[in-house]
Formats: sequence, C-alpha cells, structure tokens
Amino acid sequence: MRYAMRQLLLLGCLFVQLVSCKLMPKEASVKESNKEDNKAFGLFLSNYYEGRMRLSPLEATLNGDSRYNDQLPAEFADAYRDSLKNFYIQFTDGLAKFDRSSLGENDGLSYDILQWELNTRLEAFKYPYYYIPFNQFYALPLTLGQLGSGDSYQPFATVKDHEDWLNRARAFGPWADSAIVYFRKGITANFVLPGSLVVKMIPEMRALVTDQPEKSLFYTPATRLEKVTTDTAAIRRLKDDYVVVIRESIVPAYKRLADFLEKEYLPKARATSGISALPGGADYYTYLVKDQTTTMKRPEEIYQTGLREVARIRGLMDSVKTVVGFKGDLAAFFAYMRTDKRFMPYKTPQEVLAAFEKIHQTMQPSLAKMFHHVPRTGFEIRQTEAFRAASASAEYNQGSADGKRPGIFYVPILDATRFNTTSGMESLFLHEAIPGHHYQISLQQEDTLLPSFRRFGGGNAYQEGWALYCESLGKELGLYTDPYQYMGALGDEMHRAIRLVVDVAIHMKGMSREEAIKYMMDNEAISLEGATAEIERYMAIPGQALGYKIGALKIRELRDKYTTMLKDKFRLADFHDEILKDGTMPLEVLEKKMDAWAKQVSAGN
Repeated sequence: MRYAMRQLLLLGCLFVQLVSCKLMPKEASVKESNKEDNKAFGLFLSNYYEGRMRLSPLEATLNGDSRYNDQLPAEFADAYRDSLKNFYIQFTDGLAKFDRSSLGENDGLSYDILQWELNTRLEAFKYPYYYIPFNQFYALPLTLGQLGSGDSYQPFATVKDHEDWLNRARAFGPWADSAIVYFRKGITANFVLPGSLVVKMIPEMRALVTDQPEKSLFYTPATRLEKVTTDTAAIRRLKDDYVVVIRESIVPAYKRLADFLEKEYLPKARATSGISALPGGADYYTYLVKDQTTTMKRPEEIYQTGLREVARIRGLMDSVKTVVGFKGDLAAFFAYMRTDKRFMPYKTPQEVLAAFEKIHQTMQPSLAKMFHHVPRTGFEIRQTEAFRAASASAEYNQGSADGKRPGIFYVPILDATRFNTTSGMESLFLHEAIPGHHYQISLQQEDTLLPSFRRFGGGNAYQEGWALYCESLGKELGLYTDPYQYMGALGDEMHRAIRLVVDVAIHMKGMSREEAIKYMMDNEAISLEGATAEIERYMAIPGQALGYKIGALKIRELRDKYTTMLKDKFRLADFHDEILKDGTMPLEVLEKKMDAWAKQVSAGN
C-alpha cells in the first residue's frame, strides 16, 4: 500500500477514534464506485483486445490465439479500412466515458496508453498509405513465406492447424490481386515507391515461384505430417491439398505479383528517394515521426540531435583507433575493419552461430546483477532462411506466451567466410537477443496481470529504444573487452545516430539515396551492400528507424536523472525492472510513470 494512502487511513482512524480503522460510509461508497469503474474498464480493455484480434488475424496468430489462423485480410482495402476506422472511433468514444481519476494505478496507465494508441491510429487515416500495399522490407508475401515454411509462428501441430494454414494460403491469391489493384490506384494518384526499391521486390517474388510443388518452401509442413497424425488417409489428403494449393494458388499469385511489378509498376516508379516528393508527403512524414517515436518531437529537432550524436560518437571512435595504434584516418580504419581477413575467421554458418552463443554464455554471470526478473520463455539462435536472407537484417522473432514456441534470434549469413567479427556481434546480441528484445517482449507476454492489449502490445520507440539501450550495457556485462568489438558497438550506436540524420534528410531535405549511402559509409564501418540495404529500408518505411535512438536516449536520460536524484537509493536492477514491468508504452507515458516511481523510492516507499 502506498505511503500516502497509509497516512490518509491513519488520520481517519485518529479522527473518529476507532481502533478497527473502519471506513466512513461515504468513503466506502467512493471505494466501491472506484471498484466498479475498474471492473467496467477491465471489460472495456478486454473487448478492445478481442476486437483487434478479429481485425488482425496475423497478430492473433503471433500472440498464440488460434481462432483466426485461417484468415488473411487485405488490410489496405477500402472495406477493411472502414471497419478498422469505425472500430477505433467506437473505442475512442468509449474511452472518453471513463473518469481517468477514478481508476486504479494500473488501469490509469492502461488509459493513457490506449488513449495515445487510439488517437495515433485514427490520425493515420488522413494519409493514403494503402496505395503501397507492401515493399521490399515490410511485405506480407515475405511473411507468408516464413509462416508457410513451418518454422515460424503459424502452428502446424494438429490436422486442424494444417487445414487452417491451407485456407489462409488459399486466400493469398485474392490478397495478391487486391494488392495489384491498390498499387494501380497509387500509380493514378502519383503515390508510388522509388524504382530502386521495386527492383528488389521483383526477385523476392520470383524466388517463391516453382513448377515443382513438392520442392516449394510451402510444402515443408507437408513433409512433417507423419509427426502430427497416424491417420494415413488424412496425411494423403493433406499432402494432395498442399500440392494443389501451391500449384494453383500460391505460385500463380507470386508470379502475378512479380510480373506486375516488373512490367507495369516499375516503369511508373519514381526516381526520388523521400516521401516528401509524394502528394502531402511532408505532412505524412511528420505524422510518422510522431507515430514511431511516440513523442511530439519535430523532424528538424531529431535531425539536429542526430548531427550531435554523430559528432560525439566519432570522437569515441577516434579514441579507439588511437588505442589500437592504427595509422590513418577514420575512413581508412573503417576500410581496414571491413576488409582485413583477420576479422573474417569463420568457414561455416554453424561457426557464426556458435560465436553468438559464446557471447551469450560470457555475459550470463553478470546478468543477475542487473535484472531481478528473467523470462521463462526459451531462446534459440538460428540462421535466417535463404529465401529472404539477402534483404534481411538480424532480427528477433518473439516466442509464444505459453512458452511452447521459443524466442528466436535470426542471423542472416549469406557467406560465412565473409561474416565480419567487427560488425558489432556483441552489441547485436545485446540488442536483438539478451537482454534486449528477448527479455522485454518475453517478460511482457508472461505477465498475466497486464490487460491483453498491453501484454501483447508493441511500440517502436519503447521496444527498439530498450534494445539499443541494452547495447550500452556491454562493458557492465563483461563484453567489449576487445577494442575491435567495442568499435563494433560504437559502430552500431553510430548506425542509429546516422539514422536520425539520413531518415529526416531523405524524407524532408531532398537527400538522395546515393548521398545517404555515402554519408553512412563515411561515418561507420559498413559495406556498400550493407549501407544500400539500410538506406533502402529507411526509404521503404519512413520514420521507423528513428525510434531506436530516440527511445534509447530517453531511457539513458532517465537512468542518469534518477542516479543523481536518488544517490545511494538508486539500484540499477530496480530501475531495469521498473522500466520493463508494465510493458511497452509511449515514451511520454513512460517518463511520467518512471518519475512517479523515483518519487516513491526517494520517499522510502
């Protein structure tokens, strides 16, 4: 019980001179009213989550909710967007009927989070995002490949699971046709992708076209049916269904998409790089900045922050260069780290994966000093599937809330002999795996006291900000002892600082793709291939790359503030637990929550 409430009850006892400290009838009435408000609000939040799952069946599958595993809506279509908009309006109106002050602490936090979420989602409908159904980086056709491989979050444990998947896969044909319709609408409205991105999408689609269904990636689950059932008739039927679905639905859909993109869309694609070149693009980008950073920061403020961070980190890089005794400027040092064979010791993908596991084991003893709570969810390190590795970055795929599916750290390895140890392997593991995304997402999902919309919620600036902040913990966790690994970590930090500069510059200042690639290569040890993939990612998903650094800067700012404020009362593990314990939320809400926590610690509560 909070200190203030204890004092209030004590004063009430003294006033009426009751040993038992019973509440006055009026106080009891208020308390009962608040209890009813909290109960009604809990039901409201539950209904919100249930409605969102119905509208977002892939999200439901990801969250372990199997009720919609057979569905695949075209989320860019008019009818779907109308339903989604009406849903958000309904819950915005419903939220306004609750008195924020009458809710308990946790419900009050839910109110603030949901209010931000609803307002931001509704604002998106002002902009014609639906004219670009997918790109080379965020693409349902690529997600479908992951799901259909049988090694992602689509379940294949029962006969019904297979039947659900086959129905979902059958829906891909109509989905692809709808995507083509909306791409064409984008051409008419002059709202199209850059040509440099479209040329990357075409081979992605063609890679999943085959005239041999049994050799398709999508046939993989069929090869495992004997592990699911002993019913030979069911196995035969399902295998036949897989062949038919692949031959008649999946492969033709990928071929139609590839042909359309190559023959019709690419000639109409734009030569510009930034979204401000599109109708209303500058306003759209300003919205995306707010959406992705969950702050009211303007693009120019973020750009200036990026310039300062780039300069600061360059100074640290120069220091490392001096420590290792390298003769030459920073650009030459970058080139040395990129190309010298001493930094490419691996021969096989298995050796690369083993090196990441060694990082995991090295820091294990120090983790207990920084975290009181660790996830129950399992964890694995895997190589990214070949069909998407060329366009993929290292990533974390969350486990299931019930613990049956582990969290997976995916590492793209195109050529193990060229995998560079100075690429920031230690910082990458801290970010994507432990204690970054795996701790944050798993602990959130495992907390059954959170309402479902928060338990399974996401937020770019919080999630990616936490993961980037975790990179800064390397030395405290016994890593970064090798100056080249520390240089790699600085490179990763620089990478996120560069994003603040180039993302805004591309989308608001007319910076070209080529200029952005050069700026990135001038300031970090990255290959031309790597810089190109990164810059094209920012072109495809404007504003998303800003959340990392903005979120990390906020968490570090809060840690520094409370270290000074609380002095010997500050405990790092307590700080980390408090940051993580309520799940993802907008940064503005997070700061208010953390300030309240610090005041309680200061007061001795």
